[in-house]
Amino acid sequence: MWFVKKNKMIGCGAIGPYYGKEDESSLFTVFVLPEYQGKGIGRKIIEALEQDDYFLRAERIEIPASVTATPFYIKMGYNYKNGICEPDEEGLLRLEKFKNNH
Repeated sequence: MWFVKKNKMIGCGAIGPYYGKEDESSLFTVFVLPEYQGKGIGRKIIEALEQDDYFLRAERIEIPASVTATPFYIKMGYNYKNGICEPDEEGLLRLEKFKNNH
């Protein structure tokens, strides 16, 4: 999914299967140019991705998040995977959202 303004790509995001699983998916490459952050574009991208078939079929969705993006994802209903709130060896935080009974 791309978000374009005046022929300039200012945000993007993608969703796909989590390691080929049918009941888990991952959000990838959610990004908004810094000068457009805080204007609701990231929220629109997440909302659109959460209407995708990969989201709808999944019971759990994971996001590999940067430290700076984590507060945004938490506002969008994602939480630290396994309660781990420190970056992993890749420098990413793993966040997740369960859709049913969690």
